Amino acid sequence: MDTFALIVTIGVALGFTYTNGFHDSANAIATSVSTRALTPKAALAMAAVMNLAGAFLGSGVAKTVSKGLIETPHGRAGMAILFAALVGAIVWNLVTWSYGLPSSSSHALFGGMVGAALAGGTTVYWSGVLDKVVIPMFLSPLVGLVVGYLVMLTILWMFRKSNPHKAKRGFRIAQTVSAAAMALGHGLQDAQKTMGIVVMALTIADVQDSDSIPIWVKFACAAMLSLGTYAGGWRIMRTLGRRIIELDPPQGFAAETTAASILYTTSYVFQAPVSTTHVITSAIMGVGATKRVKAVRWGVAKNIVAGWFITMPAAAIVAAVSYWIIELVF
Repeated sequence: MDTFALIVTIGVALGFTYTNGFHDSANAIATSVSTRALTPKAALAMAAVMNLAGAFLGSGVAKTVSKGLIETPHGRAGMAILFAALVGAIVWNLVTWSYGLPSSSSHALFGGMVGAALAGGTTVYWSGVLDKVVIPMFLSPLVGLVVGYLVMLTILWMFRKSNPHKAKRGFRIAQTVSAAAMALGHGLQDAQKTMGIVVMALTIADVQDSDSIPIWVKFACAAMLSLGTYAGGWRIMRTLGRRIIELDPPQGFAAETTAASILYTTSYVFQAPVSTTHVITSAIMGVGATKRVKAVRWGVAKNIVAGWFITMPAAAIVAAVSYWIIELVF
């Protein structure tokens, strides 16, 4: 197997992780920044550190990604499919970032994998795509919406007799913890997805024959996600933090706590790769709806949801075109 092709593919995978970091950094910190619980620089630094730590806390999601979605033949064809899948995901990340649309980096990656596999004439395990990608894609936002709503109702009931100003100050401090928990969950989920891709590349190149994750792979993916997070995603942060609903500290705490809980549960219990973007966006909507339904700017929410449905097919098309270009040139 061409060592150069392996190195390039791993390099592109790490590049995808970097775009994932700056694309999704808003997920972890938008609410705490918009409520002024944390300054942008402090929030980004905290999120970068917690992303790095979260990447080392599990491997179940990485194994789910590396097996059961597509067949990757050994040799040049398999590496071309993997490379094209990553290109599709990166391009879509950059497009949605430029428009400030919080789409899912995870589903861009999965769409890229499916599109490249179809273009390469290899097998797509549709049952695996359905069970591991499509069903969680629909369920996780619904769970986020409902749980966010219930958590916020619980907070409103528990603090109904409290002084509003004192309560908000307390929740502003508590948001430091909930934002850190959210960032840890982001690292746990999203770094592992790239780890799974790198393991696939190593297997295709016959460098290893197991699904174990070498320590250097963990560190490299964690470091790139952390660096990308610190680079920041200000456009998307504005959408999540203010354009969906004007958040106050209790609402921010409720949304972050809800999202973090879902990320940990899906990672450890179901080992399912879910979108941090989907989870936090739906949690914000659920929390906002407790104020009054019209408090949520559903027009913005509708555009975000439309982006969710477009992400996988759009990334798949870019990946397929990338594969055909690779075949044509090389």
